[in-house]
Amino acid sequence: MNREELKELVLKKKVVAIVRGIYGEDCIKLAEALYRGGIRLMEVTFDQSRPEAFCRTTDTLRALVEKLGDRMVFGAGTVTSVQLVSAAKNAGGSFIVSPDTKPEVIRRTVELDMVSMPGAMTPTEIALAYESGADFVKIFPAGTLGASYFKAVRGPFSQIPLLAVGGVNEVNAAEFIAAGAVGVGVGGNLAKKALVEAGEFDKIEETARLLVEAVGAN
Repeated sequence: MNREELKELVLKKKVVAIVRGIYGEDCIKLAEALYRGGIRLMEVTFDQSRPEAFCRTTDTLRALVEKLGDRMVFGAGTVTSVQLVSAAKNAGGSFIVSPDTKPEVIRRTVELDMVSMPGAMTPTEIALAYESGADFVKIFPAGTLGASYFKAVRGPFSQIPLLAVGGVNEVNAAEFIAAGAVGVGVGGNLAKKALVEAGEFDKIEETARLLVEAVGAN
């Protein structure tokens, strides 16, 4: 899938599952549950507090692409450097999600033909991210800012595709879509580590299904 096709998929499916601290076989089982629930995009994050564990993220990303790459699209999250962009690309990642707006990270992502989703909060950051080449701009923390914030920034930035991330769940996701977000990123409210550890993948699948219904994904 090329970059343009992936951008269309994001607009169509509307949900990016964010996975933190789950690796290996557990992460594959989690991805399979998300897939059964209708989710097609999944982000595996780098734990910035443990740089020595970055290889666990890339190893997991590589395993996910190998196992489920014909059914889902995988990317890396919490990407804060051009080095991590390259590492994700080498592991088979198709998109990059960042917590902040770094033009060099955005530009490197685009150079490697990956979809760029940097994080921003202020109007200045939103504009800088888009001007630097971002395909989507992740508004974070969406739950704190609220759906009304999206309505406000959609005025001057109607041309910029915005994603709502942070505090989004199956209950409030529709509010952000109605306010102008083209999609949502959902982490702890969906890919719950406790449920994975307990093997309760059916609950994750059900939450995924409710979330997909809430955003009206095709």
